[in-house]
Amino acid sequence: MSEETHKKPHSEKHLEKMTVKELREIAAEIPHERAIHDMKKEELVAFIKEARGIKDEAPVKKKKHAVKTKMTKPEVKLKIRELKVLRMQALESNENKKAVLLRHRIGRLKKKSRRIIAA
Repeated sequence: MSEETHKKPHSEKHLEKMTVKELREIAAEIPHERAIHDMKKEELVAFIKEARGIKDEAPVKKKKHAVKTKMTKPEVKLKIRELKVLRMQALESNENKKAVLLRHRIGRLKKKSRRIIAA
């Protein structure tokens, strides 16, 4: 099998995800006045988009992480008590996976409460 069968055509792959070498190959097919080997990746992408008449799309904004609200010590202790009740119910009804999950959550909250106290 030749290398041609494994590679995707240039049009299928997004320009920003291509390597500089691939972008130079595409740019070499386009008539140009400036030396393409002197161009950086951003310049090559802009040159190819301009030659093909592709409008610049607004970059996709990354989602911001939700700001965690800090719990006070009494809130953490209350949550631990609630989870302990749920864990006991899960153990009584033989839901072992749920009981293990709750045990881990209780442990994490205990660790958080110790950090709150230390701060």
